[in-house]
Amino acid sequence: MMKSLLGLMAGLLFLSMPVLAEQKPEEFKPGVDYDLVSPPQPTGDPSKIEVIEFFWYGCPHCYHFEPDLNAWLKNKPASVVFIRQPAVFNAHWAAHARAFFTAEALGVLDKVHADFYDTIQNKKKALESEDDLAQFFKNHGVAEADFRKAYKSFAVDAKTRQAEGLAAKYGVTGTPSLVVNGKYVISPGKAKSFPRMIEITNALIKEESRPAKLSTQ
Repeated sequence: MMKSLLGLMAGLLFLSMPVLAEQKPEEFKPGVDYDLVSPPQPTGDPSKIEVIEFFWYGCPHCYHFEPDLNAWLKNKPASVVFIRQPAVFNAHWAAHARAFFTAEALGVLDKVHADFYDTIQNKKKALESEDDLAQFFKNHGVAEADFRKAYKSFAVDAKTRQAEGLAAKYGVTGTPSLVVNGKYVISPGKAKSFPRMIEITNALIKEESRPAKLSTQ
C-alpha cells in the first residue's frame, strides 16, 4: 500500500515537471503593454540604460506608485541611470516643477521629495505660491533667502521652461509614466498595475542591455 502511494506521488510529480518547465516569462508587446517613442529620443549616456519617471506631485497615482518605484530603485541594475522628471501640462504642474528644480539646486531634493508628496496628498496643501514654498523649505532647514534666490534663479527658470515641452517629445500624456532608453513609454493604462509597470520596465531594460543593442546606440 505504501509503495503504491509513493509510486503514485512520484508519478504525479513527474507529470507536473513538463508543465513547470514549459512556463516562460511573460512577453510584453508594443501597443499592448507599452508604447513606442516616435521618434526615439537621445539619452545622456549611450553606455547606460536611461529610465525617466515623468511625475507630478499633485497626482495621487504618482504618490501611490512611489513604494513600487522606491523598491525598484534599491535593486536597479548598476547600468541603469534613473531620472525624475516633473511633467508640466499647465500652471499648477509648472509650480511644482519649479519647486522640484529649486530643491535640486539647493541640494535638498532627497530630503524634501517624500514630504512634498505627503504635504500635498495627505495634508491637502497646494504648495504652489512662492510664499507657501518658502515656508515649506524653511521647515526643512533651508533659509528663506537661500530658497528665494534659488527659486528665482536663471537655472531653475530654464529647467522649468524646458520641462514644459519635454513630455510631448516622448509621447507622454499622463503620469506616472516611465520612459526606457528614450524608446519605450510604460504607463498604468497599458501596464494595468504598478507592479506590472516595473516588470515591463525590467524586461525592456534587459532587452536594451543585449550586446547587439548596445553596439548600435
